[in-house]
Amino acid sequence: MSSRTLQAAKVYRDLLKSIRKNIEKEGYKSHFGEFVTQEFRNSSNLSTDQSCIQQKIKLARDYTFLLNSVQHHKDLLISYNIAVDRSDEMKKVLGKSAASVGLQLPDVYQA
Repeated sequence: MSSRTLQAAKVYRDLLKSIRKNIEKEGYKSHFGEFVTQEFRNSSNLSTDQSCIQQKIKLARDYTFLLNSVQHHKDLLISYNIAVDRSDEMKKVLGKSAASVGLQLPDVYQA
């Protein structure tokens, strides 16, 4: 595989991961991931213009960065709002921390 192909595959994986994490949480939004998959398949077959390919890869990389940044911004806004009950958020953070070291939360924290 060429380096351009590997680069495109990495950008594609990162974009799909970001879409699944940030957009497709609800089932009715799954069409967006399907659209991205179709676009990558179409552009791999028809275009031999390297500048066009690089432009599309850059667009996908920028959109991945945008999706991740918007989600991070939302998380920051929620965490800074003191009036919001953050117990569910804290349970999620504790669950991720426990799972990262192979443990489970005590029954007190589980819903």
